[in-house]
Amino acid sequence: MVNSILIDTWGWLTLNDAGERRHQQVATLYRTLLKQKTLIYTTTFVLDETFTLFFKRLNAYQAQKAMLQLSAAFSTDQFQLIQIDETRFSQAPTLRLKYLDKPQISFTDLTSMAVMQEFGILHVLTEDAHFIQVGLEFQRLPAQS
Repeated sequence: MVNSILIDTWGWLTLNDAGERRHQQVATLYRTLLKQKTLIYTTTFVLDETFTLFFKRLNAYQAQKAMLQLSAAFSTDQFQLIQIDETRFSQAPTLRLKYLDKPQISFTDLTSMAVMQEFGILHVLTEDAHFIQVGLEFQRLPAQS
């Protein structure tokens, strides 16, 4: 059982876009997380990316619906929206310099990793391999094939 998870931009997009290759797998996992009362985290930077992609990839109605539903979820106790404040933001350049050999890691993902470390979150709903490659004991869900 997963006690807490951070959902990355990929996870939110895949959950809300039936055309995504792993949509069904992510939707099934998400329903399980909700049923198990798993604490679901995301950051303001992740939501920024997510809402932008909703309106680029989905039709306007779907994008609006997905954005409003996701926004409303964070008013419940099961969902935690973490603000990337000055302190959390300042941790990302340190991680960037630590992982110079991994230039594909986005600044947003570095801030997510800082939040995961701060809150002791080990699971991340993403397809991004660099969450594993950094050696911080993060585990990607759903399992990669």
